Amino acid sequence: VTGGVMSGLGKGTTTASIGRLLRNRFKIVPIKCDGYLNVDPGTMNPIEHGEVFVLDDGGEVDMDFGHYERFLDINCHFDWNLTSGKIFNAVILNERKGDYLGKTIQIFPHVIDEIKSQFYRIAETEKADIILIEIGGTVGDIENSWFIEAVRQLRKEVGQENIIYIHLTYIPFLYSVGEPKTKPAQRDVALLREKGIYPDILIGRSRDLISKKIKEKLAFYCDVDSISIIGAKDIESIYEIPIMFERDGLLDVLNRKFHLNHEADLAHWTRLVENIKNPKSEVEVAICGKYTELKDAYASIIESLIHAGAHLNTKVNLRWIETTDVEAGLITLHEALKGVHGMIIPGGFGIRGAEGKILMIKYAREHNMPFLGLCFGLQLAVVEFARNRCRLK
Repeated sequence: VTGGVMSGLGKGTTTASIGRLLRNRFKIVPIKCDGYLNVDPGTMNPIEHGEVFVLDDGGEVDMDFGHYERFLDINCHFDWNLTSGKIFNAVILNERKGDYLGKTIQIFPHVIDEIKSQFYRIAETEKADIILIEIGGTVGDIENSWFIEAVRQLRKEVGQENIIYIHLTYIPFLYSVGEPKTKPAQRDVALLREKGIYPDILIGRSRDLISKKIKEKLAFYCDVDSISIIGAKDIESIYEIPIMFERDGLLDVLNRKFHLNHEADLAHWTRLVENIKNPKSEVEVAICGKYTELKDAYASIIESLIHAGAHLNTKVNLRWIETTDVEAGLITLHEALKGVHGMIIPGGFGIRGAEGKILMIKYAREHNMPFLGLCFGLQLAVVEFARNRCRLK
């Protein structure tokens, strides 16, 4: 699964949704390829990169793994996240050990071969039926070019009947003329084809459903069957995506191209989505953090509350409270927390906003408010109790 035009189109939820359509019969293993040179995102600022998702094995990975786990009901592993830093580090270690027998080490073929060897190793170790490979970034980025070349080479190695290229593109709606425009998608696919990848399926992110006319135009200029062009319109909940994909025929295309005879089991999933859209009750939860300008910094907290609400047929309204404002006295605790049923203090780096979090934790304890401290939030709960109950400076 590749993406183009711009970042933020939803490759992670697209990949997870494809997996959801297939998961009831097959063992699905997702792999995420990230171009950055960090070995993992654990030391990256959440405002710059978004949330770090922590796995059961302790691995710190890209936030898309949260979507994989939630959509596929699986526990992912750290080695399923391939960063450029992790790949380059492996190649350099191999070179230092003499594994390349004195050869000049290069991006082509050594880095590409290392990427492919990781794909094959994961598939074999996990005994997977289907591997989902998501390429981070957008087509044309230098830092993901080795991953794109690696998946291009897979076609010859595994046979074209065993690989499907799915490309997520963008079809903007131009309000001045009152119609969607396909030119960005056309250019986008042309760039992908320059890299040697001809998409089997095109998924078009758009404001509204893609019309038959738009599909036929994209099919003509992008050389993709019109039935293999799937609409991905703006929707209320990301959990509707698998349902939307099935309705628009994505599973039919996958069945035909992979010679499967598979039916998705979305009955329970559909009930949960209905609970999200039409809940019977509501609660309000305060998320008290210091990265509140970027909601992606707290993606898993948001999604876990949505999931809990779906299972309990309850809408969870979020109240975002910036703890640096509490610390500076710009808002009072009573004002900030009026009408709130529960409080979450999430993790974070450094001292900024920490005293504000401690003040909010103290308020929750003294007013018997349901409280959840995560990572640094739990540590600060210990600090608050030590200060105010144990009188430890």
